[in-house]
Amino acid sequence: MSEETATAVKEAGTEVSARRSLRKTRIGEVISDKMDKTIVVKVVTRVPHPRFRKIVKQSTKFHVHDEKNEAKIGNRVSIAECRPLSRLKRWRLVEVLSH
Repeated sequence: MSEETATAVKEAGTEVSARRSLRKTRIGEVISDKMDKTIVVKVVTRVPHPRFRKIVKQSTKFHVHDEKNEAKIGNRVSIAECRPLSRLKRWRLVEVLSH
């Protein structure tokens, strides 16, 4: 491999890793594992109220792809954004943090 090609490969590798790091990650709790290869994760965020500035909790449910069916109800999991996998699934399971 020539030196120019090696440099181009290194640059392309950094672009891929930089692009991968732009994907959103969240930590949440599994609230349903009844589907095959899919879990529902509830993520709670704390944000200030737009008018009163008091901190309030907002919860969002995400449908997450779980290839090995390893997450169970009540587990804390880390999820990452990915390409659309179905009508509702746009997230994938990264790891199970606690049981």
